[in-house]
Amino acid sequence: MAFISRKKSIYPINQDLRKYLIKYGREIKLPIHYDDIAQFDNAITLYDKEGKDTLWETVFYPPHRIDEIYRGLKTMYVELKIGGDLSVARHLTVDRVDLCVYANTRPFRVRIVNTLNDNFDYFYIKRADASRIYGLELEHILSPNRISYISSGDTVVEEHIAGVPGNQFIKNHLKDKHLNSIRLVKEFVKFNERCFVRLLGDMHSSNFVIIATQDFDEIHYRIRAIDFDQQSYEGKKTVFLPQYFKQNNPIIELGYSRLSPESVHQYQSEEKSMIASRLNTTGNRIFALTDVMADDDIAPFENVMHLRNQLADHYENSVFYGCESMGDIVKESLRLVLREVEEYHRNIR
Repeated sequence: MAFISRKKSIYPINQDLRKYLIKYGREIKLPIHYDDIAQFDNAITLYDKEGKDTLWETVFYPPHRIDEIYRGLKTMYVELKIGGDLSVARHLTVDRVDLCVYANTRPFRVRIVNTLNDNFDYFYIKRADASRIYGLELEHILSPNRISYISSGDTVVEEHIAGVPGNQFIKNHLKDKHLNSIRLVKEFVKFNERCFVRLLGDMHSSNFVIIATQDFDEIHYRIRAIDFDQQSYEGKKTVFLPQYFKQNNPIIELGYSRLSPESVHQYQSEEKSMIASRLNTTGNRIFALTDVMADDDIAPFENVMHLRNQLADHYENSVFYGCESMGDIVKESLRLVLREVEEYHRNIR
């Protein structure tokens, strides 16, 4: 089983990564930052509809600061969603600010309400962490999902990714008579492959959501990561394979009963082919990102050594022994996918 023994350190955004964020429109000057939002003077426990503690707290601000902070939060949301045009967002208001008290980075979640129709949305404010930035960017470039986020100094603002949390889906929907189990486990195989190729770790069932979409007379599933703190950090390859987390066992067991080894191999190959296609069409952005990542310090060197050795054994490829950083390992992993897909296409011609 995958096991993470300690909390991950937070790594600052260095000058080269900041230049990358500016170039690709991620860095924006905001009127308030994480430290401003952390200046609340009271908090109460937030309970769910069933009266259970959510492990979030709703925070409150002193009267002399609340207007400034709420105005800044609204600006954040507008920058994230509408490109900064406050004139089309006069009907939006901040309804609630929550703090996650158990998470390593203590993120804030802001609920924004449309006063014209009572529709609401969420977004998140977190301390800037280089690991997380690389995770968000790799997700945006290499996965079928687009990611909306902005950074400002030591603060990162992220969109809410809608979907049923994996742990809730396993508890409440896995035995649903309408469940298309083959499509679900097929998507999990592809999700598992994506995480391993780009080295996104800690994808147990609380860190991804499952989105079900009606597709003609069947249901299509998409699994999306919602936590990117463990991008290229741990030294054990199993941490980057969702199949090894015990929380995901019900889906794994379902896969054993629904998929043959040949089908699993097919779906893994399909996902690698899609990753290769995205690599070939993204232009210089992926090279700019991985070049910065290769020169950055985002994990203890002992983790780098352990992971490169394990991947060299896994792939039976000594090229990983030359990797000196987590960014180098990600580069080699992506190159391996490109070579594998190119070789396959040569063989079928």
